[in-house]
Amino acid sequence: MTEHLRRVTRALLSVSDKTGLIEFARALADHGVELVSTGGTAKAIAAAGLKVRDVSELTGFPEMMDGRVKTLHPKVHGGLLAIRDNAEHAKAMKDHGIATIELLVVNLYPFEATVEKRAGFGECIENIDIGGPAMIRAAAKNHDDVAVVVEADDYQAVLDELAANAGATTLSLRRRLAAKAYARTAAYDAAISNWFAAELKTEAPDFRAFGGRLIQALRYGENPHQTAAFYRTPDHRAGVASARQLQGRELSYNNINDTDAAYECLAEFDPARTAACVIVKHANPCGVAEATNLVSAYGKALACDSTSAYGGIVALNRTLDADVARAITEIFTEVIIAPDATEEAIAIIGKRRNLRLLLAGALPDPRAPGLTAKTVAGGMLVQSRDNAVVEHMTFKVATKRAPNDSELRDLKFAFRVAKHVKSNTIVYAKDLATVGIGAGQMSRVDSARIAARKAQDAALEAKLSEPMTRGSVVASDAFFPFADGLLVAIEAGATAVIQPGGSVRDDEVIKAADDHGIAMVFTGVRHFRH
Repeated sequence: MTEHLRRVTRALLSVSDKTGLIEFARALADHGVELVSTGGTAKAIAAAGLKVRDVSELTGFPEMMDGRVKTLHPKVHGGLLAIRDNAEHAKAMKDHGIATIELLVVNLYPFEATVEKRAGFGECIENIDIGGPAMIRAAAKNHDDVAVVVEADDYQAVLDELAANAGATTLSLRRRLAAKAYARTAAYDAAISNWFAAELKTEAPDFRAFGGRLIQALRYGENPHQTAAFYRTPDHRAGVASARQLQGRELSYNNINDTDAAYECLAEFDPARTAACVIVKHANPCGVAEATNLVSAYGKALACDSTSAYGGIVALNRTLDADVARAITEIFTEVIIAPDATEEAIAIIGKRRNLRLLLAGALPDPRAPGLTAKTVAGGMLVQSRDNAVVEHMTFKVATKRAPNDSELRDLKFAFRVAKHVKSNTIVYAKDLATVGIGAGQMSRVDSARIAARKAQDAALEAKLSEPMTRGSVVASDAFFPFADGLLVAIEAGATAVIQPGGSVRDDEVIKAADDHGIAMVFTGVRHFRH
C-alpha cells in the first residue's frame, strides 16, 4: 500500500460528544484547515475563539425541521464523495460550486444512552441520527480521499499524521478509520433495530443484528491457538462487562466467561434477604450457599467441592469485607467479583498480586428481559434470557407427602442454583448450601450419580461420618424421564425433590417417590442450559 497522501484543507465537524473537540479543532486550524460545522458544535468552536464556517453557509440552505435537515445536501455529500482524480467528478464539483471535504468528524446522536436512561418513545426516535450516518458512510466509502473520525479516541492519530506529513493523511490511516466507521454505524443501527423490536414486541424480526464496543483485545480465546476480544453491548447489564477491575492480571476469555456465569447465578440471591456466595469453575457452580454473612456463605460454598474451587471464580452479593477477603485468599483464586469492597478488604486482596478483583457496583436483575445469542454453522440462535425466578413460580405438590418448611426452603434454594448449571443438572442442597452438583451429562441419572459421588469425596476430605446428601433435597433442571435418576438421589439420602414435571412417565416417578416417603414438587418451569 502506497502512502497516497491527501492534504486536509477543509474539515466538517458535527459531534454530540464534545470531549476534546476544542483542542482538536484548534490543532486543525493551526495546520491551516478550514473548519465547517453545524449547530451546537459550531457554537462551541466559535465560543473558543476559532474561526468556523456554518454548514448552512456552505450549502446555501438553513438548518430546518428542528435540525433534522442540515447536512443532507449535495454540497456536503458531493464534497465527501467526489473522487479527486476523476475528471468528470472534478468538473461536476466546479460546475455546481462544490468544495472538497478531506476530513469528516462525526459522533452520532446518543441513541444508546437515551434508551439506557429509559426515555420515552418520542425522545428515543428524536435521538436517531440520520445525517450523521449518511455522512460517515459517504466519507468511509471515499476513504481514498477522505478521512472519517467517529470518536474522540482517534483525534490524536489524525493530528500525528498531519504533523508527520505536512498536513496530509495516509491511505493506511484512512482505511483503518473507514473500517471503524462502518462498524460504528452497524452497531448503531443494531441498537436501533433491537430497540424497535422490543418496543413492538416482535420476537422474531426478519433481520437481527448485534453490535458492541471493544472493551479489550484478549491474549487468546478458550485455547491459545484461538484469537478473541471482549465487547460491550448497549444493554449495560451489571456484571463483568461493566465492572471496575482494581487489581490483578488482565482477564482472559475463560476468566470473563466464568465470572459472568458466577455473577449471573449470584443475582438469584437478593442481598437484602441474605448473604450469598457462588464459586464457579469452567462455567459451572461448584459451590453455592446462603448465610447470615459473607464469610459463612463462602465457607459453606467451599465445603461443597473445595478441590474444584481451587483456581475458581468467587462471586459475592454484598460488599466484600475483610473477614471474607482473608478466607478467600487462603486458597488460589482467579477472580473475585462483588458489588463493592471495603478499603480493608481491598488491602488484603492487594497482597495477592495476581488475584483479580472486580467491583460491579450492582447486581443484575434476574427478572429483567433481554436476549442471548450463540453462533452455529452458518447461523445464529437468539432467544430471550431465562428470567424465570423461584418467587414467581407456583409449586404443585405431586406426592402424598408435602415438603416441610425446612425442605421447602432448601428446594427453592436448589432450584435457583440448578438454573445456572449446565444440563443435564442435578443439585443436592442442605441448610441453604449445595452439597453435591452434577453438571453437563448426557444422562440425568449420571448427573445424579456424579453429584452424589462428589458429596462422598467432600465428606472424606472434611472427615465427616457421612455425606452431606443425607437429609438433603435435590433439584433437577428438567423432568426425570425415568425413575432411575430419582432412585439414585433417594439412595444418596435426599428426602425431597423439586423438578419441572411434564414427563410421560411422571406417574412412575411419583410412585417411586411415594414408595420411599419422598416429598416432590413440580414447578412447571424447565431450566435447560447448554
